[in-house]
Amino acid sequence: MASRTLSRVTKALLAPALALGVTVGLASAPASAAVWNSCDQWAQTNLNGYTLYNNIWGSGAGAQCIWANSGTNWGVNANHPNTGGIKSYPNQTKVINKSITSLGSLSSSYNVSVPSSGAYNTSYDIWDTDHDYEIMLWVNKTGPVGPIGSSQGSVSLGGHSWNVFKGTNGANEVFSFIRTSNSGSGTVNILPILKWIKDTKKWMGNETIGDVQFGFEITSSSGGLDFRTNSLTVSSS
Repeated sequence: MASRTLSRVTKALLAPALALGVTVGLASAPASAAVWNSCDQWAQTNLNGYTLYNNIWGSGAGAQCIWANSGTNWGVNANHPNTGGIKSYPNQTKVINKSITSLGSLSSSYNVSVPSSGAYNTSYDIWDTDHDYEIMLWVNKTGPVGPIGSSQGSVSLGGHSWNVFKGTNGANEVFSFIRTSNSGSGTVNILPILKWIKDTKKWMGNETIGDVQFGFEITSSSGGLDFRTNSLTVSSS
C-alpha cells in the first residue's frame, strides 16, 4: 500500500517546490522536540543510525510537522483533510543491505501512541534494493484503510498473527501483512516473514533487503492529530 514511499528522494525531485503551498507551515512541532523538528514537505535528518522523513507526498495533503528527540523517539502532528487517498508516510528508516540468506536475524521492537480517530495505519515498509518488492507489516489501523491486492489467507509468523494480501501497484509487487488485532507495542521477528515469502510461497527470490522503514501511513487526520513513536529499534546480524 505504501508504494508511494518507493523513493522519497525521487518524489522530492518530481514534486513541485510549492506543491503544498503555505499549508505545510500551519501545523507546529511540540515543545518536546529538543533535537530536531521541521514542517518542510520533504524534511529529513539522520540521528543515531536512522533517517527520519516527514514525507508528505499525497495529493490534497494538509499540514504536517515532524519532531525528534532521538533517532528512535519521534512523531508528527498532522492535519490532513477527511478525503480519500494517502497523504503522507512519515517514517524512520534503517538501512540493512543484506540478502535474505545472509541474514542471521532481522527484528524490530516498537512502541507507539496513535489517535483513536482519523484514517491511517502504523506499518513497517520493507524494500529490496531494486524496489521490485515491497513488504508491509501493519501493526495497527484505524478508519477506512486497506491493503493493495487480494487475500492470501492468514498466517502466524514472527510472533504475530496476520491476514496476508498480495498485489501490485504497477511499479512493484506488494505483500501486505495486516495484524489480526491492533497493537501499540511489541517485537516483530521480520526474518521468518521474509523466508516465508521466499521459500514457502516462492513469491520472490533471494532479494537483498535495503530499507526497513517504520511509520504512519496517514489518509486523514482532520483537526490535527498526534502520532508518536515512543521507541522503535531495528536490529540485524
